[in-house]
Amino acid sequence: MLAIAAAVVFGIYLLLDLLDVKTTDLFNFPTFASLGLLLLSLYLAGIGSGPRGTGSGGSSGRRFYGRRPGRG
Repeated sequence: MLAIAAAVVFGIYLLLDLLDVKTTDLFNFPTFASLGLLLLSLYLAGIGSGPRGTGSGGSSGRRFYGRRPGRG
């Protein structure tokens, strides 16, 4: 989730840069870069809702919702 938020931050800054929008001192390159890198580092540190090792119920592997394939 944090990696997606970082991608959104970088995407917003890219759009602002491409559209040549005049920004204030709060929304400048160092601010967006720091926020995006902070979110990426938190994601890589394992904080947030990233992939989990075990699924609910203690079973690992793929989850199927509804009808399982190959079960008549």
